[in-house]
Amino acid sequence: MFELGRNKIFRGKREFNKVYSKGRSLANREIVIYILEDENLRGKVGFAAGKKLGCAVVRNRVKRLLREAYRLNQHNIKPNCAIILMGRKNLVEAKCEVAIKSFCDLCKRAKIWID
Repeated sequence: MFELGRNKIFRGKREFNKVYSKGRSLANREIVIYILEDENLRGKVGFAAGKKLGCAVVRNRVKRLLREAYRLNQHNIKPNCAIILMGRKNLVEAKCEVAIKSFCDLCKRAKIWID
């Protein structure tokens, strides 16, 4: 029901760079979201965590939190958007509920949330 297939996740650097350069961004204390409305990248999502967050274990945990927040709410997001979710320092010690709430708030502010 709430699957996140491999074909929906960004794989190449070219796709990430396109969203970073041409998309718009919004941020809160835990997450930065980059959004690009593009037909070629329709419905794709990427997850990122920079080295400033900590070691690989910490970065992987942050990406797992971001994936779970997206997976549970992907049905509430407009399908014509490509999204990159980037974790911030406050997400390192946060629980999953905080990540989900933060993601939902950002999507509503970005006007890509479907009620």
